[in-house]
Amino acid sequence: MSERAAPFHCPYCGDEDLHPAEQGHGAWECRSCNRAFQLKFLGLLARGLRTETGEGGPS
Repeated sequence: MSERAAPFHCPYCGDEDLHPAEQGHGAWECRSCNRAFQLKFLGLLARGLRTETGEGGPS
């Protein structure tokens, strides 16, 4: 996947005036509060996954 995930709002001030940062892939700049941040995918959670037999769901 070559497209980056675009945030809808700044995690610090909540404003939507976001632009891709020049620092690198996945970095964003908020022009409202002058902060730069990066989104990072951490992984998938194991809870709630169901197998073909229906096991593995919440208890």
